Amino acid sequence: MAKTILLCDDELHILRAAEFKFRRGGYDVLLASDGEEAWQLIRKQLPDILVTDCQMPRLSGLELAERVRNNSETNMLPVIMLSAKGFELSQQEISERYGIRLLLGKPFSPRDLYARVEAILAGDSPLASCCPTSAVSQWLLPHRF
Repeated sequence: MAKTILLCDDELHILRAAEFKFRRGGYDVLLASDGEEAWQLIRKQLPDILVTDCQMPRLSGLELAERVRNNSETNMLPVIMLSAKGFELSQQEISERYGIRLLLGKPFSPRDLYARVEAILAGDSPLASCCPTSAVSQWLLPHRF
């Protein structure tokens, strides 16, 4: 059975590039253009993994991740956060408060994102490299829920 990924970003070109890669890889792909739309999709059909942008209208990626983490029906959903600007929060705070497994700086390679999603869903611990946009913009976070 195909895995389902929910891709959430307010930039259509990013959604389409990632959608193309994951559909070619055999995934069922759900798309949302903001955090509120993503939350409604999650409530209807729980995906296997969520990839979301950080800054979006209506509901930010961090607010979406917090909702996911604070709901008993969704709190085990792995979340990957995309950001062009990096984060001011510590790695520990992002992991514990939001339950985010991986922070990935923009721009990113759809191939790299695909490999990281595959590794997280397989239970592996892929190595994360430093991203030039911020000292804390890209790393694998421990799974602690």
